[in-house]
Amino acid sequence: MNTKDYIASGILELYVAGSLSEKENEEVHNAILENPELLAEVKSIENAIVQLTAFAKKDAAYSFNDIKGQLAANEPKVIPLTTPKSNWKTYVGWAAAIIFGSTLILSVLQNNQLKEQLASENLEKVTLEAQIDSASTSLAAAEKLIEVFRDKDIVSVPLDGQKVSPTSYAKVYWDKKTNSIYLDAKGLPEPPKGKVYQVWSLKLSPLTPTSLGTLDSFTADANKIFTITNANESEAFGITLEPAGGSESPNLEQLYTLGAVSP
Repeated sequence: MNTKDYIASGILELYVAGSLSEKENEEVHNAILENPELLAEVKSIENAIVQLTAFAKKDAAYSFNDIKGQLAANEPKVIPLTTPKSNWKTYVGWAAAIIFGSTLILSVLQNNQLKEQLASENLEKVTLEAQIDSASTSLAAAEKLIEVFRDKDIVSVPLDGQKVSPTSYAKVYWDKKTNSIYLDAKGLPEPPKGKVYQVWSLKLSPLTPTSLGTLDSFTADANKIFTITNANESEAFGITLEPAGGSESPNLEQLYTLGAVSP
């Protein structure tokens, strides 16, 4: 067998891995000592193994140094191939240790990747379930609003834009049976930072405002429809822009919308 065929046979890889019989190892060892090309090929195989180990070390939580530490008590030193034949077992032992370390590191990497994949799939499942629940909740809320808007006993109160913001508008749907209002505030602009819209129930004579609360989630709410408790005998509704946290009385200079309840 010529040198090219000898290399192509794969016997050198088995030799480095320590997978040959004792007789085969001796034969290969002798061939290597006699043929510089075979020696160069063995070194090339060793370098490939070392590079693989170094690559795995970058990402593995369990490094090759850790493996070597566990083997340190009985680990043989690397013996050059040019040493007497009696030391070939030592070389094979070291090569086998490298193969073992590389295989273990790759196994750890694959295990970590599997855990990450499972975690990702679980997260996607939880997210999908949350989206389904949210969609179901939104659909139920939408259906309820449709019923409210179609109820002939609901009092509809348009709120027109005022001097500070003539283009603003809103609408109140007042359900006196449940003492609540549904406020459609889509026609209001985004409030400036540090400001919040505050909704007021008004008695007109004399003018007596009662706060119905602030629209703290205005920016985050895509639909801009808010359910608000209202047990007052309201004669009008207004919306003002107030400092974050709301005010005890409305700032009429920042009155954005106002609308009277029809008699």
